Amino acid sequence: MKTELIPMLTATFEGHAQQTENGVEYWLARDLQHLLGYSKWDNFLGVVSKAKTACEVSGRTVADHFADVGKMVDLCSGSKREVDDLMLSRYACYLIAQTGGNNDFALICSKGEQALFGKSTQAMKAQWKVPDNRPLADFAPRIILKAKDFATEITIFNARQHGMSSESAISREHVTNNEAVRDTLLERGIRPETLPAAEDVKKVERRLASEEKKSLMNPEGLGAEEES
Repeated sequence: MKTELIPMLTATFEGHAQQTENGVEYWLARDLQHLLGYSKWDNFLGVVSKAKTACEVSGRTVADHFADVGKMVDLCSGSKREVDDLMLSRYACYLIAQTGGNNDFALICSKGEQALFGKSTQAMKAQWKVPDNRPLADFAPRIILKAKDFATEITIFNARQHGMSSESAISREHVTNNEAVRDTLLERGIRPETLPAAEDVKKVERRLASEEKKSLMNPEGLGAEEES
């Protein structure tokens, strides 16, 4: 398997990492776009938008992980032009890869979910009434999102430390980590497969967009509740 097929966990992905003057690690969205095989920027932005919503639902601040920037590109004429880009944190890259990544990444995630829930992704989709074309994470309660994130962070760390590049090696690591997280949840009286589904992330996305639109249409209303 080619290492670029799992960019979140390989040297190909790590090779595109950059740092700010303060040593903060980041990736550029246009680099990740090509790593994930998207030829059109507009199509990739749709994936980024879903990842931002997933970030919001997980309780993290979107601006901490997705920052709008400009990037100078060379034109055929020899001149340069600035294009829109985004600075992404490692977590943002993970969300994007999970949302719109390739089949190998999806397979690794699916095996991890089965280890976490003790049953297959399809079984959990049926239980939570998740449409076939939607990811299970779109309906997962916050504690499950955090649990999945924790297991994934361990997988990423160990994959880097031990130079894992094959789907089988990373899958084994990811399954082990999700089983460990599941054991921790069970010890604390939380059984992942018995939790109810959360609100559909797309409904949350529409509500956030609606609230943003209302705020833009009525800027004087911002902060009114705090003042009253």
